[in-house]
Amino acid sequence: MTKSIMGTKLGMTQIFLEDGTVVSVTVVEAGPCVVTQKKTKETDGYNAIQVGYGDTREKLVTKPVAGHIAKAGAPLKRTLKEYHVDDANAYELGQEIKADVFETGDVVDIQGTSKGKGFQGVIARHGFARGPMSHGSHHHRSPGSISACADPAKVFKGKKMPGHGGAKTVTVQNVQVVGVDVDKNVLLVKGAVPGAKGGLVSITKAIKQHA
Repeated sequence: MTKSIMGTKLGMTQIFLEDGTVVSVTVVEAGPCVVTQKKTKETDGYNAIQVGYGDTREKLVTKPVAGHIAKAGAPLKRTLKEYHVDDANAYELGQEIKADVFETGDVVDIQGTSKGKGFQGVIARHGFARGPMSHGSHHHRSPGSISACADPAKVFKGKKMPGHGGAKTVTVQNVQVVGVDVDKNVLLVKGAVPGAKGGLVSITKAIKQHA
């Protein structure tokens, strides 16, 4: 079974390891997720499963999505996500995936949406250096020149400018699972996880795991 699951970030705390070391951990309510679709190499060109997470009401789901989930015989779910697997036929429609797919010591990648920071200038958003703060200077926190003059007479795409900060998809890699509570469907992962409390996260087996 693939080691992939969706969950909710509940917050942070600290625990003692067996050797007495104190570590900061993020508590994640992992699943339960339900398999809503299977994709195989013969029919779709690749092997994957689609899973749903988070109960919701019928009025909050579009009719196409409600009909799609009904085919799997699963309850309505708020979020659907696809995970690549080696063999999709190893899963059954409506099958539940819980936190017990992970074990203490596993190394995972966790993806979430970072906290929104609102409008930011180039110093906060991109780490620009400020201008001189002495008398007479009119350049303190402004970005400075943003393009050339007559040639090429335009601002290139991707120029670092002031704008909305945060609220982006962020992935932290090689995070260690330090605890699994199967009864409560909770994972304890070492360190911080992107996003605010109550945010949606996706946990998968690390793809760049260090030896």
